[in-house]
Amino acid sequence: MNNLLAAFGLVLVIEGALYALFPDVMRRAMAMMLSMDEMHIRISAVVSAVLGLALVWLALG
Repeated sequence: MNNLLAAFGLVLVIEGALYALFPDVMRRAMAMMLSMDEMHIRISAVVSAVLGLALVWLALG
């Protein structure tokens, strides 16, 4: 459970740092997401989740 909380905390730190350091880039990324259709967003999310799971598996394995 502690590892899960640490992982969520790390996600928040990285995301917060991206918004703090590169606000214009993040704003453009959001605008790009708004112009994408739903299927492309879903595919991107699944690919991202699979890559994240693979990284965790490699790190812990």
